[in-house]
Amino acid sequence: MRNRRACYRATGQLAALTGLFTQHLGHRFPGAGQLHQGTFRCNERGLHPVGLLPQPGYLLADLLLPGLQHSEHRRHSHLHGRDEQTNRPISPAYRRSSHPPTSNHTITFGKRKPSETKAARGFDPAAASSEPPSDAKAVKLARAFLDNWSKRRLDQAASYTDASTTAVSALRGYADGLHLKTLTFTQVASAGPSTVTAGATKVTFAVTAQVAGGTWTYPGAVAVRQSTNGQLAAHWNNSVLYPGLGDDQSLTAGRLPAGASTATVVASDGRTDLARFSSLHDIVATIRKNATPTGGSTGTGVAVVDAGGGGVKTLRVFSKGKTPVIKTTIDASLQGVAETAVKDAHLQDKPAGTVALDWRTGHILAVAHSGADGDIAVNGIKSPGSTMKIITSAALFDQAGLTPDSAAPCTDSLTANSQLFHNDSGVRANPASTLTQAFTVSCNTAFIKDGFHYLVHDGDASALHDEAVNVFGMGSWSIGGGVATTDPSIPADVQGGDQAAQFIGQGKVTATPLFMASVAATVRGVGFKQPVILPGQHQDTAPRPISARTAGYLQTMMRSVATSGTAAPRLGGLAGVGAKTGTAEEGDHTNGWLTAYNSRIAVAALVEGGSSGVDSAGYVVRHLLTGS
Repeated sequence: MRNRRACYRATGQLAALTGLFTQHLGHRFPGAGQLHQGTFRCNERGLHPVGLLPQPGYLLADLLLPGLQHSEHRRHSHLHGRDEQTNRPISPAYRRSSHPPTSNHTITFGKRKPSETKAARGFDPAAASSEPPSDAKAVKLARAFLDNWSKRRLDQAASYTDASTTAVSALRGYADGLHLKTLTFTQVASAGPSTVTAGATKVTFAVTAQVAGGTWTYPGAVAVRQSTNGQLAAHWNNSVLYPGLGDDQSLTAGRLPAGASTATVVASDGRTDLARFSSLHDIVATIRKNATPTGGSTGTGVAVVDAGGGGVKTLRVFSKGKTPVIKTTIDASLQGVAETAVKDAHLQDKPAGTVALDWRTGHILAVAHSGADGDIAVNGIKSPGSTMKIITSAALFDQAGLTPDSAAPCTDSLTANSQLFHNDSGVRANPASTLTQAFTVSCNTAFIKDGFHYLVHDGDASALHDEAVNVFGMGSWSIGGGVATTDPSIPADVQGGDQAAQFIGQGKVTATPLFMASVAATVRGVGFKQPVILPGQHQDTAPRPISARTAGYLQTMMRSVATSGTAAPRLGGLAGVGAKTGTAEEGDHTNGWLTAYNSRIAVAALVEGGSSGVDSAGYVVRHLLTGS
């Protein structure tokens, strides 16, 4: 009886330890999994095998039974082929007997599970077959992979792939990034040969993931390959985690990553999205990239992020946040007017550009352009023609002491430094003309004569350059948001005929509508305010502010141009308007210019190919002055 009771204790411990042995030490005892072929029975003599036990079975008993107490000593010698009472060898026939003495207590080693799909350990991609595995095999492998993945057995799941080290790292990143709670896969089915991975069968499935913030569902797919020896593997890349996910990308859930690309660039009202205006598309994109948004709050959802954690794409939104904004100085209403103005029918589809400024602050209120030449409003660098006579007049007032009533004889033509100059058609000669009269009708010869006489000294023609820089702030401006502008140019060291041509905005003198709008704003505002498109942007100052005297003189002369001079056909009758027209020769054609101001804005326009300033740019400027 003692032997029988001890045997029962041994059988209980043996049953419990058998599973542990197979799991943890089986690799040291190949074949241990076949223990189910033998059983042990207890009788008066103790523990006896039934049936044929392969050698690994004896090894298991040797390992386990010495640790079991059997009365006052260990009794398991029968497993070594000896009777426990007599210590005599047991015949081989007994050991092989399928009918040992009867027993009323039996343990049976756990049966080996039916063969499962082999994991891809050791799968050699170089030995991959060009023949896709069958649909059934591919689905079976995919199910094994997905089942382990869903149960968080990530090492085991990765072992079913052809890149287990990479896969397990990515699977862990998936769980961590999404704060994964549960993961289920359904609708696992073959989709036939893969069109992306050669020699593979595509298996599709539906994913339902409980992640931070909510439930995310999406379709997934994996390509299953086979080697020439029939071994299967799931081909690994990050698209297994989510279709199209790059190898340098990952997934995140919870608070969506904020990025400048999600900001809305708005008008000064804080609401109007400037992306709606075609002329501002490039400017908006640049500002969004470079400026700092405010007032936003992120929502929750699932997003793709890059290696640095920056947002790439939002895949699912659980709760919406507040979109951050970048506020500009643009007046939404006036911008709409400008968009219409540059497409005025009178221009006959000629490229045009215009800029409107708040002359009190330098804020850019509108920027618009048309045609294939790009943004000529801020980067259209052309000779400004007679609009330059504003700066020439200021130099005559400041550096030569002239007044609007000073003599400025207007002749039909004039030769300066061996170059012949003439007036536009329609300008009548007037030997008794004053500076105001010459300005009003835009007499070229009068300004060349006075400019050359008063502002060029011993060959030094830098006076116009100095006036432009010191009073009108000419230079390299940063208007904000990384928006590029082209600098105007009035060279200080001009020679020959260019010394005379500069006074009427020809030769080597170039400008943009942005700069010429600023010139008009300086006159009306009695001071230079550098144009900016972002409120709070740093504004450079002019070294020498325009004097009230000079500004007053220029306002009087520009008012005369608008009411009775070259701009009158378009601007006559508009209250408080001052203006200056310009026509500049460029090769075999001319460009039309006009700059003006009213009680609220200063504006300039350029029309490439315009026959004259008033008959081209005049239409654009009128739209803005009446619409402001």
